[in-house]
Amino acid sequence: MTGSPLADRLNYLFANMHPPGAPYTNAYVAEEISGGDEYGGVRLSEQYLSMLRTGKRTNPSPDVLRALAKFFAVPVGYLLGDLSESQTERVEEEVRFLVAMRDQRVRGIALRAVGLPPEVQDSLTTIIAQFRRQMNLPPDPAGPGESGGEAPREQPRR
Repeated sequence: MTGSPLADRLNYLFANMHPPGAPYTNAYVAEEISGGDEYGGVRLSEQYLSMLRTGKRTNPSPDVLRALAKFFAVPVGYLLGDLSESQTERVEEEVRFLVAMRDQRVRGIALRAVGLPPEVQDSLTTIIAQFRRQMNLPPDPAGPGESGGEAPREQPRR
């Protein structure tokens, strides 16, 4: 934690909202935002993004916040801290879901459950919960405090 809610949320998104492989770099995100008309002509430097992530800068322009929110496919209110606690939890739950779906085995299990009757899906959920208990894992794979939208871009890390 940096002490800055914006920095903490940005770092959470950098750590989690990326294609399989490795997280985005400041340089890559700054270049993508600065080079795309879809981000409203915002110019963002790698250094400024680094300062936002470390909490050295805490008051970016609304345009920068909108561009970052669009890049990471989250509501701008998430970065502003304007969402209610339940809305923030919902965004972070969606992020955890996207992270889990990057795992091919998890995705395979989920896809195999598609089309099964609800009672069978409930039985599968019960079986998975039993395995988690036997392995001393928490019932929910993502613990509290781990911080939605569209799937992350399938672009390479730079």
